[in-house]
Amino acid sequence: SPFCKNPTGNAGGLRRGTLKREGISDVMITDEALRKIPKLGFGLMRLPEKNSGIDGERLNKMADIFLENGFTYFDTAYVYHGGKSETAFRSAVVDRYPRDRFTIADKLPGWILKSESDVQKVFDEQLKRTGAGYFDFYLLHNAEAKHLKTYNRLNCWQWAQKMKRNGLIRHFGFSFHDTPQLLDQILTAHPEAEFVQLQLNYFDWDNVSANSGKCYEVARKHGKPVIVMEPVKGGALASLPAGLEERMRSVAPGRSIPSWALRFCASLDGVMVVLSGMSSESQMRENLRTMKDPEPLTQKERACLREVAERLRSVPVVGCTACRYCVDGCPRHIKIPDIIREYNDFLRYGNQQRLHESYRALTEDGHTAGSCLQCGQCEGVCPQHLPVIQILRRTSTVFD
Repeated sequence: SPFCKNPTGNAGGLRRGTLKREGISDVMITDEALRKIPKLGFGLMRLPEKNSGIDGERLNKMADIFLENGFTYFDTAYVYHGGKSETAFRSAVVDRYPRDRFTIADKLPGWILKSESDVQKVFDEQLKRTGAGYFDFYLLHNAEAKHLKTYNRLNCWQWAQKMKRNGLIRHFGFSFHDTPQLLDQILTAHPEAEFVQLQLNYFDWDNVSANSGKCYEVARKHGKPVIVMEPVKGGALASLPAGLEERMRSVAPGRSIPSWALRFCASLDGVMVVLSGMSSESQMRENLRTMKDPEPLTQKERACLREVAERLRSVPVVGCTACRYCVDGCPRHIKIPDIIREYNDFLRYGNQQRLHESYRALTEDGHTAGSCLQCGQCEGVCPQHLPVIQILRRTSTVFD
């Protein structure tokens, strides 16, 4: 357990040659390469916005700060920011830096694929949007049970190996939001997957709905490096109830609250990159200070985090990570993650007037929780499998 002293994974090093015996390319991520990758990754999911679009000037500054400090890993996806994240990356990084200064990860969205031709079509569009020439890391996006059927039916695993042979993908893996049992089945069936991207944080480690810890153990059993997503759980672990923050500061007075979450993940054996969806220069600088040389958690800090996680889980808040997958397709244009944030604050802090004022400002365009049509589009794309319709109904009874 990472809450114990000096945690280690179940697998030692990554083995080469296993895949060759099965007729699969054995160009895998080596232990040496794993150690050389700077631990912090820039997640391009929650970029700064201006006039309902991405603030390109601020993104340029953030990319400059990131690269100037020796970090290289950027993570985007076809659907981030309504498809604008990939082109924003091109403007901020590809058009302004040599190709060897950065690495880029992108993802294939299974939920929009209908035929095998769609796979190549989307991939070619991503290459055009990013201008990257090739992807250092390419993932099947959220290989949960329902999307896995699509990836299997459209032969996406075999297609990815072809792209590797053609030099358009350097390393191939998948992101995952499902059970440890399914993860074990996928990695057993597809040893060609070089890495796994998992939702890992100290809150979800023993959370039965997320199974972060058990999924991590499965990945390490198979000897796969892990890319961490949601280390701060969409910002939920960046600011905690006052009593919990006081407890953490009493153990480590000089540590910021978000740094605990990042160091928890960086301390895990086999973690290749810890992604952070940064949306401001201040967040960028704070995370860089932590991840320049992330210090392992002390035994006292681990004990404190265990206590904090248990107390947080005792408050019945909604486990939304603000990925915003639900927003673009909403026919009523409801800002679902923002509304859920207000509802969670209501659950944490009680029925305070400031929350009602904040909610009114958030929904002044008329797109309230109560305006939901109950079409189910949001529930179909939610990686956390949340009953969004029910949550909006409850929120409406509080604020509308």
